[in-house]
Amino acid sequence: MLLVLALRGRRGEQLARIGAMVEALAAAQDRLSSLHDDRMRDQERALATRLDAAADRTQATALAIQQRLSVIDAARANIEALGGQVTSLAAVLGNKQARGAMGEVQLRDLVADRLPAAGYAWQHTLSNGTRCDCLIRLPFPPGPIAVDSKFPLEAWAAMQDAPDAGARNLATRRFTQDIRKHVGDISQKYLIPGETAEGALMFLPSEAVHATLHAAHGDLVAEAARRGVHIVGPSSLWAVLNTMRGLLRDARLQDEARRIRHEVEALAEDTARLERRVAALRGHFANMQQDVRDIEITAEKIVRRGETIRALDIPEDRKAAE
Repeated sequence: MLLVLALRGRRGEQLARIGAMVEALAAAQDRLSSLHDDRMRDQERALATRLDAAADRTQATALAIQQRLSVIDAARANIEALGGQVTSLAAVLGNKQARGAMGEVQLRDLVADRLPAAGYAWQHTLSNGTRCDCLIRLPFPPGPIAVDSKFPLEAWAAMQDAPDAGARNLATRRFTQDIRKHVGDISQKYLIPGETAEGALMFLPSEAVHATLHAAHGDLVAEAARRGVHIVGPSSLWAVLNTMRGLLRDARLQDEARRIRHEVEALAEDTARLERRVAALRGHFANMQQDVRDIEITAEKIVRRGETIRALDIPEDRKAAE
């Protein structure tokens, strides 16, 4: 009996301990569940923040891509427009008349920018019947200078596009022949003694052609200069026009100085003439003063004689008078 009671007491104690453990486990489970919920909420918030940041970055990246695509579209449009301009320029350069017109337009812009309107003439006809693109009216010396803006570009283009050395040499010989012939034509047409200067200008509207000609064919440039034809490009023509502008200004100043000297000489003549006329007038005035004094003296004599006559006592003879 005692054993049963002892077993029952131990069983009660075990049940109590088990209950306490169950309660402790339940409390621990509640704490773990609460901690798990808190962690899940923190992870959800962190995940939402990362998703929002990723969405913002994605939106910014899409906007940047859109902007770059817009830039690329604009660049493509510019490239297409530039391609059209290059095609048009190639068509212009391939046509001799159109190329000459383009060179003349560039020449007009340079000349009109640096020289006064009275210092040049377009399409001027010389006494030999030839017409130059531009005539710069410089005084003698050196005299009017003719400018030619037409240039044989076909051989130069063939020289640049030559596929091999043989074709390049052939194009180079043609290029030098064309230049030499054009120089000869300018020298023969635009150099007229007594009418134009001893030199003329051959204008190349391309700096590349001008640089190539001076760098690779200096002997041809020197030969042209000996024949009175000076080859200039846009930059060198600008410098030459500046020098001509100074010459025109000096010539205008000399003309004004001659006019002033002529006017001063005329003024000196008028002053001398005025002095002579003043001297004559002074002589006339002196003579007039002498005449006035003589008249005054005569008048005084007449007055004195009248007074003398009035002072005489002449008796009146009435009977004689009757």
